[in-house]
Amino acid sequence: MLYPKRTKFRKYRKGRCKACKADGTQLSFGRYGTKSCEAGRISYQAIEAARRAISRKFRRNSEIWVRVFADIPITSKPAEVRMGKGKGNTKGWIARVLEGQIPFEMDCVSLSNAQQAAVLAAHKPGLSMKFFRWS
Repeated sequence: MLYPKRTKFRKYRKGRCKACKADGTQLSFGRYGTKSCEAGRISYQAIEAARRAISRKFRRNSEIWVRVFADIPITSKPAEVRMGKGKGNTKGWIARVLEGQIPFEMDCVSLSNAQQAAVLAAHKPGLSMKFFRWS
């Protein structure tokens, strides 16, 4: 799974995903990609599910790049626990994705296959995404 081995702090504050970011909005590795239409959070399970959906569509001799990394821990308290008594334990990891960022890139495939794979991958994270092509 995609999460860090070590972090500086065990628990982080929630934070917000607001503004558009300049870096990560252009294709760097492949010819095709999926571009985020809104800001939000993607869990490490959703990143892996989208990567698997893309790779299953392409089978062999294709390249896939995942450009987001789930490095922020998410905490939660157990069920039926009273308020207070500190912050809960780490339950999972997320990646913050800003509007216009490209989380997945692909290459060495036809345009139609890339569009179909981008549609499959866009359903996994729970954010609205669109197909993006190098021009």
